[in-house]
Amino acid sequence: MASWNFHPLTPDRWADFEKLFGPRGAYAGCWCMWWRLARKDFEKNQGEGNRKAMKSLVDSGKIPGILAYDGKEPAGWCSVAPREDFPVLERSRILKRLDDEPVWSIVCFFIDQKHRGRGLGEALIRAAVTYAGRQGARIVEAYPSRERGKILPPVTSFMGIPRIFARAGFRECARPSPAKVVMRYRISDSFFF
Repeated sequence: MASWNFHPLTPDRWADFEKLFGPRGAYAGCWCMWWRLARKDFEKNQGEGNRKAMKSLVDSGKIPGILAYDGKEPAGWCSVAPREDFPVLERSRILKRLDDEPVWSIVCFFIDQKHRGRGLGEALIRAAVTYAGRQGARIVEAYPSRERGKILPPVTSFMGIPRIFARAGFRECARPSPAKVVMRYRISDSFFF
């Protein structure tokens, strides 16, 4: 197993984030702005505009997620923040809120190709829960895509798959569509992995 370590994405780690996402911005210029921008703005900004929007968010002092490192090399990304930081998620008809409880949401993963299939997704989930708990979260929610008998390509599975969340202690709460599951991790006072 790799010697992974995890850090919130702060301005001093921006170069590592850019290196991980590469010149195309991970999934065709997304730069992890899919749930943060209205669709018309996301599409208009695809590529460089989304990169600038994420850079502006990071420079503002907001923490949009967690970077994973293999030693000093950026290896993976998990977007985690309070649900209200994702306005498109808040407006989703399929992934609407289950109740009035405040939750933090895990909405995206990006793992460098050479680190896929080595357990980094689950490790990122645990790091995201730990980070959210230290910020006061008591529920972390995720919206993985169901595999339904086939392996999903990264562009379809960017929100994760249920079995990885289940291994990290998440429980299924709802199936709002044939493709999506809502899962939650409830944090106790002594939860830290």
